[in-house]
Amino acid sequence: MNLAELSVTYQQKLQKLYDEEEIQSLFLLVVNHLLGYGKARYIIEKQTSLSEDVYLKFEEILLLISNGKPVQYVIGETEFYGLPFKVNPSVLIPRPETEELVDWILNDQEIIRQSGNVIDIGTGSGCIAISLKKHLSQAHVFAMDISKEALEIAKANALINQVEVDFIHEDILHPLSVDFPKFDIIVSNPPYITENEKQEMHQNVLAHEPHTALFVSNEQPLVFYEAIAEFAKKHLCNGGSLFFEINEYLGKQTIEMLTAKGFTDIILRKDMQGKDRMIKAVFNIV
Repeated sequence: MNLAELSVTYQQKLQKLYDEEEIQSLFLLVVNHLLGYGKARYIIEKQTSLSEDVYLKFEEILLLISNGKPVQYVIGETEFYGLPFKVNPSVLIPRPETEELVDWILNDQEIIRQSGNVIDIGTGSGCIAISLKKHLSQAHVFAMDISKEALEIAKANALINQVEVDFIHEDILHPLSVDFPKFDIIVSNPPYITENEKQEMHQNVLAHEPHTALFVSNEQPLVFYEAIAEFAKKHLCNGGSLFFEINEYLGKQTIEMLTAKGFTDIILRKDMQGKDRMIKAVFNIV
């Protein structure tokens, strides 16, 4: 059995769960995990026969994936913004749209201050905070989460990527005990999927990823955004920027909420799929 034949096997066994492109992407993740091959090396080596023990490892992983477990949790790692991250069911698997949010921040020259303070609220795996710190080496980056288990993963990811991030165990929905500095940038990808939207989601997400990081009630879909906006009013520098990843259906409501709280220069941006997915807002102290 060689890699080319294994790729066909993965396509056949997983076609009921994923589309062809997704299957190829996850297969390449497994190849990289087991053999250390990137895509170019895979193309060169795909006709080379595999040893029996390596083949069995591919089969073991395929069995777990075919039962619905996300490949990132099976292999315990993923890539985000070109960096390696450990993941487990305590944290969400980082998404491409969140990479777009990071890219927006890093390419927004109006707000980048290399020596400034940045905080990521609801950091999960730490993917946003760590990616920002990796590219803004002089910035002082903080990362907050309610989950101790998530923070342990995030701390491990900071070590893997050789960056220093201050991790904080706090719940943004309750009074905070930490004495925070002023921030130039506040960013968050908080829970934003309403209960009504569950039926639209892939079963492997519902069965395996942490619901506390995904869902909000139908009655208060912006509960985290409102709390973070209030935090931002107190802790943003004059002219500082607030960045959110948002529910594609709640762009208008999020803008209205931010406007009512005194934020200005609000920009709603679509992701690569054309969905309203990101917002930037500025807070000027009167």
